[in-house]
Amino acid sequence: MKLSVFITAALMTGAALQTTIVCAQPATADAVPHATATLHYPATRMGDVVEDYHGTPVADPYRWLEDLDSKETSDWVDAQNAVTNEYLSRIPFRDAIKERLRARLDYTRYNTPVTRGDRCFYYEKTGLQNQSVLMYQDGLQGAPRVLIDPNTLSEDGTTALSYLEYSPNGKLVAYSLTQSGSDWQTFYVRNVETGEDFEDKLEWVKFIVPAWTGDSRGFFYGRYAAPTEGDEFEEQVRGMRLFYHEVGTPQARDVLVYERPENVELGFEPFVSDDGRYLVVRVWKGSARKFEIAIADLRGEDWTPRILFGGFEARYEFLGGEGDELYFLTDRDAPNGKLIAANVGSETLKTREIVAETANVISKADFTGGQFLVERLVDATSRLTLFSATGDTVREVALPALGTVRSIYGDAKSKRFVYSFMSFTYPLTLYSCDLETGESRVFKKSDVDIDPDSFVIAQEFYESKDGTRVPVFIVHKKGLVRDGMNPTYLHGYGGFNTKQTPSFSTTRLEWVEMGGVFALACLRGGGEYGRAWHEAGMLDRKQNTFDDFIAAGEHLIREGYTSTPRLAIGGGSNGGLLAAVCAIQRPDLFRASLIAVGVLDMLRFQKFTIGWAWTSDYGSAENAEQFPALYAYSPLHNLKEGTHYPSLFITTGDHDDRVVPSHSFKFTAAAQKAQGGDNPILIRVERDAGHGRGKPTSKIIDEIGDAWAFLLYEMGETGEGI
Repeated sequence: MKLSVFITAALMTGAALQTTIVCAQPATADAVPHATATLHYPATRMGDVVEDYHGTPVADPYRWLEDLDSKETSDWVDAQNAVTNEYLSRIPFRDAIKERLRARLDYTRYNTPVTRGDRCFYYEKTGLQNQSVLMYQDGLQGAPRVLIDPNTLSEDGTTALSYLEYSPNGKLVAYSLTQSGSDWQTFYVRNVETGEDFEDKLEWVKFIVPAWTGDSRGFFYGRYAAPTEGDEFEEQVRGMRLFYHEVGTPQARDVLVYERPENVELGFEPFVSDDGRYLVVRVWKGSARKFEIAIADLRGEDWTPRILFGGFEARYEFLGGEGDELYFLTDRDAPNGKLIAANVGSETLKTREIVAETANVISKADFTGGQFLVERLVDATSRLTLFSATGDTVREVALPALGTVRSIYGDAKSKRFVYSFMSFTYPLTLYSCDLETGESRVFKKSDVDIDPDSFVIAQEFYESKDGTRVPVFIVHKKGLVRDGMNPTYLHGYGGFNTKQTPSFSTTRLEWVEMGGVFALACLRGGGEYGRAWHEAGMLDRKQNTFDDFIAAGEHLIREGYTSTPRLAIGGGSNGGLLAAVCAIQRPDLFRASLIAVGVLDMLRFQKFTIGWAWTSDYGSAENAEQFPALYAYSPLHNLKEGTHYPSLFITTGDHDDRVVPSHSFKFTAAAQKAQGGDNPILIRVERDAGHGRGKPTSKIIDEIGDAWAFLLYEMGETGEGI
């Protein structure tokens, strides 16, 4: 029988916060069951830190939790994990969900195809391997061979391949490894023919894919100074410098190519034109999609780049080049994007438009076979078009379904290109396409056992608080009855111009196969509709993002998919901020929230690792004009004691050096103290894990299994049929 709950909570001076869960009457749409149990939160010491923000005093009683290396913090994490594990152990169907996930993830899948010379490289993950294996083969028909298998590098699967780039001749690969999910990379160089590494070892690298010179003798890369010992995962990351590394030489001999010491917030992303003539450096400042472009002629002895496009006024994506003509995707004077050519061979820069802006934003493009491949988004789904060198439409490339072109890759002289495609029920598949005929054929396809016809995928539109039309994708099994009783998980991101489009995820499909509804909202702050859509959800307009997400929940209820006791929300990173804010602003609307690696202290995020780079989207509390907006929605600072908040499941990794885990620690402590209702506030801190990149399959199964079990348990599910 389904049971509902009655929960009382009390905060006792000097003791732990206690929540008692007592069985009551059978569940209805307005009541949610639990088993009888008692939940004791660890006591969290409150300090007396008060900081003045432009005349506003703000208490920060849990500041001590920012010291990630202290014994007190470590003990607090252990105590919180113990409470969470004890609570999750009560869920009778928790192990069954993990077994379902384990079975569902036991298949072969592929990713990221790239051709170099006569070789094709791609990732392959077989069964329950913790990490994807880098494979290669000669041409599209050759026998697959292992190039790098990170699964052999650590017993627990926490060593992962991260960034890599292949030499133009296809004989070498520069690749990086990361440990325990950290953003810090160490680069190595491997000989493809022999499978052996050179002695090269390049340390203290972040956020950079290297760029090989045309002769395949070396590559450009950016690195930082070594951080203070012991503060590698907390210290601010600034002062990137661009170096040239020749294969077979020690890092100490690398040649400094470019630095801008007058502005330590700048980063440098290198590219080399297809013929090896020009070094192209995209200069970034924070996370804003507005760049400078600098170039250097590699035929000369002086490789110091000169500014081509300055002022950080627009987006620039380098696509390739022939001779003195370089090609870019830009939103300069074109908010939805256009393709341009820049003639850099004379003292006076000359540009020409190749592909004009339209009503649909250009998401990505590539220069291949002397032509241009352009992906546009139509209501957050991909359309792929081939244009001639002069910008004439050659043909539309037929895609297998409405979904997402994940990547496209070709080279200047190729007669074919490779791309990957996916949708909610269409596993990521690698295709090879003939440029002359437009015919695509499958290169690599996963062997996942799935029947797409058993699911319904819908895209619906709803009005946000201010009347803005917002799309939401909805996925569920066929035969679903809209009676308001379906367990529903609403996911979102809404930031940094990042696009939320249809993607294949076996872990999300498992939620649907268990009878749930999955919804993905395309919120302002993202990039689904170009620059205007992004800017409508940033800085002092960030509340629009939260309003869009709240309106998505109201839409799902209004249309009969679910009701408040069966509606959960979630997101990660900036999406974790979203999930926390909306749970706080509308505790009456949502039953539970999954808050993963979230940015939750909006007054201090800029003080750690790469957090300063996010001020382009968020603003900074150090700015008197921007402080009020941040303070108005910051999750840590808007909890109100005695409020009945939804059930919160907060997750982070102890090696997260992007959104440092103290965000989650402080928010958890504050939320546990503030909770005036029945619902649990739990934190799950994964050891030897970071922001998510490179997380081994075993940890993914455990974390997602716990999350789905938590949500279903809080929604009153008994686990029947799982």
